[in-house]
Amino acid sequence: MNILVWHVHGSWTTAFVQGKHRYLLPVVADRGPDGRGRARTWEWPDAAVELTPAELGDADVDVIVLQRPEDEALAADWLGRRPGRDLPAVWLEHNAPQGRINELRHPAADRHDVTVVHVTHFNALFWDCGSTATRVIEHGIVDPGYRYTGELVRAAVTVNEPLRRGRVTGTDLLAPLSTVVPLDVFGMGVGGVAAARIEVFENLPQDRLHTQMARRRTYLHPFRWTSLGLSLVEAMHLGMPVVALATTEAPDAVPREAGVVSNRPDVLAAALRRLSADAEEATVLGKAAREAALARYGLGRFLSEWDELLMEVSS
Repeated sequence: MNILVWHVHGSWTTAFVQGKHRYLLPVVADRGPDGRGRARTWEWPDAAVELTPAELGDADVDVIVLQRPEDEALAADWLGRRPGRDLPAVWLEHNAPQGRINELRHPAADRHDVTVVHVTHFNALFWDCGSTATRVIEHGIVDPGYRYTGELVRAAVTVNEPLRRGRVTGTDLLAPLSTVVPLDVFGMGVGGVAAARIEVFENLPQDRLHTQMARRRTYLHPFRWTSLGLSLVEAMHLGMPVVALATTEAPDAVPREAGVVSNRPDVLAAALRRLSADAEEATVLGKAAREAALARYGLGRFLSEWDELLMEVSS
């Protein structure tokens, strides 16, 4: 099957292109949001193929995976065919909605020609899709393997553009929590959060990122409002104990035996302090986190559920 999919979310796409299909990735001259092509910091298989808009006009496409409203217009323009009407299409929704609860209508609401796929049950609950068919296919990731050493008595945080996203990503919580344990912040656009007890590491290749994260004693997930950070799932796969805000999908994703999940900053601070002092407990919690992540967010289950849906919509 030839699947047209934009490179919007690097970690999600890394898992998706591990399947048995051919993945057509739009690429534009500046590799901007409308066509980033193949990833540069992740390992992707040869079946993930870059195609320019001109090349897509002659491409054999079986299914389109839409992820943004603009994807639909681009596909119609480049292919000369309309997603959902002339070609089977699904709408993948990565994000939790933001706004007033009564006004959270999905852009693909009340359509009969697409299926909206949510990546978490929280998203499915909060988005109003009207009469559009919906499905939940939870995240899956390529297992980086157990790498935890916890040798550095610091906490790792992974976030992109924390200054722009501000309270959404819990950026305001970093400084006070860094007084409890030093923080290492990984991601894109993180330079502005550097402080006395906060160090930043920008744009590391994925394999190196995972190795560096796993050297830290704990993984801190301060996000107030996110679908479910794949960095959290990756940290659990690495064998890291988790300290996280109890918001969106996190309370369901992180079992009690894998870490501490709370909406009280004092409880999070106490957990960071305790795990910093007790490497043995941190290791035990991290192993439970890995076990839980493998059971729920394994790559095999993820690809199998996507195969089932793709066959359903294209038949």
